[in-house]
Amino acid sequence: MKKTVLITGGTGLVGSRLSQLLKKKGYNVRHLSRRRKLNGEFPAYFWNYETDEIDANAFENVNYVLHLAGANVAGQGWTKKYKQEIVDSRVKTTALLERAIRENNVCLDGFIAASATGCYGNTGDAIADEGTEIGNSFLANVCRMWENSASQLADLPIRVVCVRIGIVLSTQGGALQKLLPSYRLGIGSYFGDGKMHVSWIHLDDLCRFFIEAMENSNYQGTYNAVAPTPTTSKELGRAVAVAVGKPNSLLISAPAFALRLGMGEMAEILLSSSRILPKRTAAAGFEWHYPDLVSAITDLLRSRI
Repeated sequence: MKKTVLITGGTGLVGSRLSQLLKKKGYNVRHLSRRRKLNGEFPAYFWNYETDEIDANAFENVNYVLHLAGANVAGQGWTKKYKQEIVDSRVKTTALLERAIRENNVCLDGFIAASATGCYGNTGDAIADEGTEIGNSFLANVCRMWENSASQLADLPIRVVCVRIGIVLSTQGGALQKLLPSYRLGIGSYFGDGKMHVSWIHLDDLCRFFIEAMENSNYQGTYNAVAPTPTTSKELGRAVAVAVGKPNSLLISAPAFALRLGMGEMAEILLSSSRILPKRTAAAGFEWHYPDLVSAITDLLRSRI
């Protein structure tokens, strides 16, 4: 009998690819969405954390929940209102899922929740891994609340895994997609002095990790979903240039002061150094298909994912 996976954020960059890969593996895949559409490729059941509504039918015979939903942290300026939306779209959605699971006595084999390597804050040149304490920045505090809300399910008991995601590389969205047009013209950019560390992961490696964490009952707790080879902002630019066949691209710095002036507090996303290693992920036996930056970008360009 096919197992069933319920995904929140199923139409986003990660959720869309993950849904396709799960379908190929023979799973029944459902989404939770603000738009009910039960006759789609992936049936979408209604939920809305703002009105505290969720369709209990979505949980019928569900084996796993993959919780990816959350407002884009770079979706717009960090006004007080939008910062609250960033928090609520993660914490309140998790609480709504928890309530529905409890009220409907849903027996899950696993609850796999997204988090982010932003939990460590600005690490500078220091290396951080899953044993490193959570930082004190806005994004770090968001992640703390996010993971704490997911951990409430552990007493049911349900196996809970929190996946701390780095910069996701894809040609269909995120940072890489925004960089590609200028690099194809032989001109690129990097942020600040270019020395800030960047922890990244190929979209398919991330999706494979979600599936492995879901299927393997030994996974529990927090894991860093990043490649084992963090880079720097400037090295990322050079790798993109090489991958697009423009190794001699002119790389121009976007000064830190200009980014802070234009973006305000949100410039934290671009200027914080994130030198993260996936210590627990490697110890669990996960194998990356794309641990090298240039080969990862080259594959993404070839496969157009």
